[in-house]
Amino acid sequence: MGENIKKGASGIQQSGIYDESKIQTLSPLEHIRLRSGMYIGRLGDGSNQNDGIYILLKEIIDNAVDEFIMGNGSRIDVLIEGSRVKVRDYGRGIPLGKVVECVSVINTGAKYNDDVFQFSVGLNGVGTKAVNALSSYFKVISVRGGACAEAVFERGVLKSSRTGTVKAGVSDGTFVEFVPDSEIFHNYAYNMEFVEKRLWNYAYLNMGLELTCNGQRYKSEHGLLDLLKTEMEGESLYDIGHYKGPQLEFAFTHSNAYGENYFSFVNGQYTSDGGTHLSAFKEGFLKGVNEFFRKSYKSEDVREGMTAAVLVKVRDPVFESQTKNKLGNTDVRGWIVSETKAAVDDWLHRNADAAKMLEQKITANERLRTELNAVKKEAKEAAKKIALKIPKLKDCRYHLDDGVKGENSMIFVTEGDSASGSMVGSRDVMTQAIFSLRGKPENMYGKKRADIYKNAELYNLMMALGIENDLEGLRYAKIIIATDADNDGFHIRNLLLTFFLGYFEELVTSGRVFILETPLFRVRTKKDTRYCYSEAERDKAVKELGAGTEVTRFKGLGEISPKEFGQFIGDDMRIIPVEVRALKDVPALLEFYMGKNTPSRREFIVHNLLEDIDA
Repeated sequence: MGENIKKGASGIQQSGIYDESKIQTLSPLEHIRLRSGMYIGRLGDGSNQNDGIYILLKEIIDNAVDEFIMGNGSRIDVLIEGSRVKVRDYGRGIPLGKVVECVSVINTGAKYNDDVFQFSVGLNGVGTKAVNALSSYFKVISVRGGACAEAVFERGVLKSSRTGTVKAGVSDGTFVEFVPDSEIFHNYAYNMEFVEKRLWNYAYLNMGLELTCNGQRYKSEHGLLDLLKTEMEGESLYDIGHYKGPQLEFAFTHSNAYGENYFSFVNGQYTSDGGTHLSAFKEGFLKGVNEFFRKSYKSEDVREGMTAAVLVKVRDPVFESQTKNKLGNTDVRGWIVSETKAAVDDWLHRNADAAKMLEQKITANERLRTELNAVKKEAKEAAKKIALKIPKLKDCRYHLDDGVKGENSMIFVTEGDSASGSMVGSRDVMTQAIFSLRGKPENMYGKKRADIYKNAELYNLMMALGIENDLEGLRYAKIIIATDADNDGFHIRNLLLTFFLGYFEELVTSGRVFILETPLFRVRTKKDTRYCYSEAERDKAVKELGAGTEVTRFKGLGEISPKEFGQFIGDDMRIIPVEVRALKDVPALLEFYMGKNTPSRREFIVHNLLEDIDA
């Protein structure tokens, strides 16, 4: 054992002695900067709505919203100028003698005191401290009763602090200014569309709260009802139902779109992965419908085509991580089920026309399900004759339901055997699966869900993903479309996105679908090799490497050798998330891209592919 051993049993390189000298104790500040992902999730550069710079903004605004929830201040001002962010609330202000501790010392704050903050999002005393630690510049000013306290930090280290008085008429509250650290967030920029969406969510979830950002005003008079009207995909079959209680608010309706779509929130925090509150709402909704109609409808028939927004206020929320994507409290189930059931039953009694439309939708769903089950049976019997394993799937060892080991699982959907061949030879067999298409899949726009079962390739893809019944069975954390960077590759990409958005849109809305970026050029000399993803990168590499440079243009994924391909699907893999700016745009978007073709539109698609679907 020790330094003389070069490789262990696994073949992994070993070095160094593991003894007491290797044990380290990090300060909270050092831990936040070294392991920032534990506190804010992904880092990113601002191109994804979940990138870290938006989480920093969220953490500061959350504190201001918590003041509003407790009845202090009805306005929040936000200013974003380049990388510099300023947030001013008009709440009570941080107690002046504790300003430095409240923004820099972990586990310090008033969020632990139910008398001061009853329904907060930030309960761990970490959020603002993480913003401070991950900012190259951070300033906080608290104003209370004409007095003020100011503290300035750099990368979490206090540089100055002072106290004083303010001019007459200056309102109480807290002002925070910060600049995300470029040492942590490289080449970042705020996308104001993402910021705008977040601010509208704050407005929808907090009726009466007025937010401004760079002069634009965000205020909602009808809460989740406004949110659903904005985000609703397709035309509602009946007027949106709305209920608001002290701790529970929800809005719901149905359309002719496939699947279900939910916007779930806890104390103003968007829980993209739902949680116990959303499960309880679904259960209560089903019970309320069955109570009203005096039937025993199945849950899938009641919820097919449903869109709903749910907000619950919980005194002691337990989230699965610091980024708070999923609620874990089990104690909320009973009262949410009961309150939802009663509210839905009451609303249906008071809205007879809507109740009639809902009943027609449920019975239509029953008929479609019966038809679908018949087709499923035929498809499964046919599949048994082929083989037990899914053709064209090279599976991996760990999947999404394997806990931590499956968190990084992914499936590459490729075109043809040549492209998948390069990946098979270079992939990580533990976490990377490959599904190879024969060519261009069928355009599924405007077709019934039953048609999936009549298409062997798309049926196999659905089964490989594990999403036949619902997305709870999804087997991979990421679905990565890997096609050639040519017109055929773009067309296949569009056909796959049409399939996902048409039948399994939640895969896209929950951030599971990505596009793989692979290099277009290899630029090399005898001493150096560089891979370039654009003509600009190629020209820069040629200039820097100088004389004797050889340039290779990759026409397809199959031209890249397995040895080379390994680095493009490894730690430095470039993937772009597929995002839809608003669900209500999906029907028109698919109609334009995938409906009846015309030469002029075909030309537009080739040159402007995915203009509205960000990928």
